Amino acid sequence: QVQLVESGGGLVQAGGSLRLSCAASGSFFTINVMGWYRQAPGKQRDLVARIGNGHTTNYADSVKGRFTISRDNAKNTVYLQMNSLKPEDTADYYCYAYIISTGWAGKDYWGQGTQVTVSS
Repeated sequence: QVQLVESGGGLVQAGGSLRLSCAASGSFFTINVMGWYRQAPGKQRDLVARIGNGHTTNYADSVKGRFTISRDNAKNTVYLQMNSLKPEDTADYYCYAYIISTGWAGKDYWGQGTQVTVSS
């Protein structure tokens, strides 16, 4: 079984920065897409950013220019650098990966989530 473990969440003042990390572990053939989603209380889970195998990226309009997603394939890790944080960025952030597991077809994996709170 593949596991995604997030870290780096916490409380930060508006205008500050935070970096999230997510490492994949377990048995798998390859990781295709990795990304970050977020979910505020009572709201749907929305895409924040994602990055492909070739390091192509896309971002939600609300974070474009402020957040940067990157990955280290040797470490099976994806990062989200969040700058100029706003109170509306407050949410639970979830790591996502589409993984081709050994002996099985590819499927979605999700981390447990890490809380980001931005104070005004």
